[in-house]
Amino acid sequence: MPGWNPLVHQPPFQAGTMLLLTDGTVLCQDEGPSNGGTPDWWKLTPDAFGSYVNGTWQQVASGPNAPLYYASAILRDGRVFVAGGEYNAGAQVDLLAAEIYDPVTNAWSNIGTPAGWTNVGDAPCCVLPDGRVLLGSIKDTRTAFYDPVLNSWTPGPTKADSSSEETWTLLPDGTVIDAECSNHPHAEKYLPTTNHWVTASSVPSAHDLVQSSVGSTNEIGPAILLPDGRVFAIGASGHTAFYHPPAHPSQPGSWHPGPDFPKDGSGNVLRAFDAPACLLPSGRVFCVAGSPKADGWAGPCSFFEFDGTTFHPAASPPTGSVETWQVRMLLLPTGEVLFSNGTGDIRVYEHAGHPEHHWLPRIVHCPTHLRPGHDYTLHGRQINGLSQANSYGDDASMATNYPLVRIRNEHTGHVYYCRTHGFSTMAVATGMAVHSTRFDVPAGIPLGRYELVVIANGIHSEELRVHVTEHVPRERRFEEEEEEEVEVRFAVRMGESSSLAIDLRSGRAEELTGRDDDFGRRRREPELRREAWEDFGRMEAREEHRNGHREHEEEKELHHPAASKAATRRSHGKHAKA
Repeated sequence: MPGWNPLVHQPPFQAGTMLLLTDGTVLCQDEGPSNGGTPDWWKLTPDAFGSYVNGTWQQVASGPNAPLYYASAILRDGRVFVAGGEYNAGAQVDLLAAEIYDPVTNAWSNIGTPAGWTNVGDAPCCVLPDGRVLLGSIKDTRTAFYDPVLNSWTPGPTKADSSSEETWTLLPDGTVIDAECSNHPHAEKYLPTTNHWVTASSVPSAHDLVQSSVGSTNEIGPAILLPDGRVFAIGASGHTAFYHPPAHPSQPGSWHPGPDFPKDGSGNVLRAFDAPACLLPSGRVFCVAGSPKADGWAGPCSFFEFDGTTFHPAASPPTGSVETWQVRMLLLPTGEVLFSNGTGDIRVYEHAGHPEHHWLPRIVHCPTHLRPGHDYTLHGRQINGLSQANSYGDDASMATNYPLVRIRNEHTGHVYYCRTHGFSTMAVATGMAVHSTRFDVPAGIPLGRYELVVIANGIHSEELRVHVTEHVPRERRFEEEEEEEVEVRFAVRMGESSSLAIDLRSGRAEELTGRDDDFGRRRREPELRREAWEDFGRMEAREEHRNGHREHEEEKELHHPAASKAATRRSHGKHAKA
């Protein structure tokens, strides 16, 4: 049933911004008793059965600064990016700083700041598909790129307005959409193919998303990419709007009016004045708005699930009597939503509904024999999810568009997360393209049979049965070694003189003329792509059949030790001759 549950073990600190780490734990900052920001961070670990409600807290390394309201993100190697801070240890300074937290070493490191910048403050940011971080200046029209691989900053293209207070949303075509705040109702987007910001039409003036107040100027709400490809932008004004991406990324696209929030008891439209939102696994948007107050802010909070057309009231937690800007919401791998409000009381929202089957991540290839303390590669489709799934705006970016790997022991039911890293992309809604992630099997994990799933934005794939064992059959070891040599293309024979290559990363199909391995002359056609994927699907079906046969034989071996020993002798004998 939908509703709220308190954590059994509440945090011993004032919980603020939360980020989902790639080992399934949640990193959370201590805002301090005066909610001005501290350098202290904690980690929430789910219990043995994967429950966050029953999870426990552990303090991790303190950061070099004490920011509040800043840019943040998970990088493609699993580390944490933090930049700026409107406040630092309670002082409003628009902090000029950036750092990275490494969960493996439990250490923070300074990474410098963009050349020539005098502040970062509460800048918006977005991790691009190639893994670089795009950061906006709150004082002028400059942007900058941070490259985690090179550990360097480079100048980015100039925007039409400053990035102050803006909400940036990554789209499936790799662009970043932005409803401008200082130049509203205009919109623009970053176009990576040309490295320029280009116009993205304008929000309908009657549905302007931006609102100013006595204490703040040009505020806006969150913006969530929906499964149908539209962006649902929520306004601090109480209005909403939909952005419809164009057929070609360089085109502006179009904006259309969305529904207003419901009115409060006094007839005032509720407002999402600096507020979070999450895309639930069901495809609904879980969001918050509040009654406008005399100082321009909004509260107490009212909660809604938006189904793409209508706002449906949702239950409010006992801790929801705060203003919208104080709230943080994070989508968990379980599909639940973690809710913090700057106090020591965190709640978890459970909701009804399930994802459409075609939204599920799909495992294309993953080793089925795993050794504790080793790392492996998983290939799959839609393993980054359909959206960044979490949005707030400039003050708390907490996107979860990256794959997590979870395994469950078939005997005990105990759950383990395998830390993921080395994502082949940070894109969203990648469709038929096959992408990959590395994952680390925890050292010391009990041996036995497990069910493995890959998770993106609270939606998990179908289960894959795997064995955690210290003695991987030699055939499996060869498969692991060969896996590292797998090319991003494979060929489908089309005849005596031609074949078809599929790029597993992009999903493009190309006809190859001449010999089957001749990649010289090529012709790209949608029909070829469709036919190739049909062939690929048949190949996968045959592989699944072979895997099922292997599991059946392994079951027989488990129940007939003599047969197992004989099989082992045969296996060793075969490879002894090789």
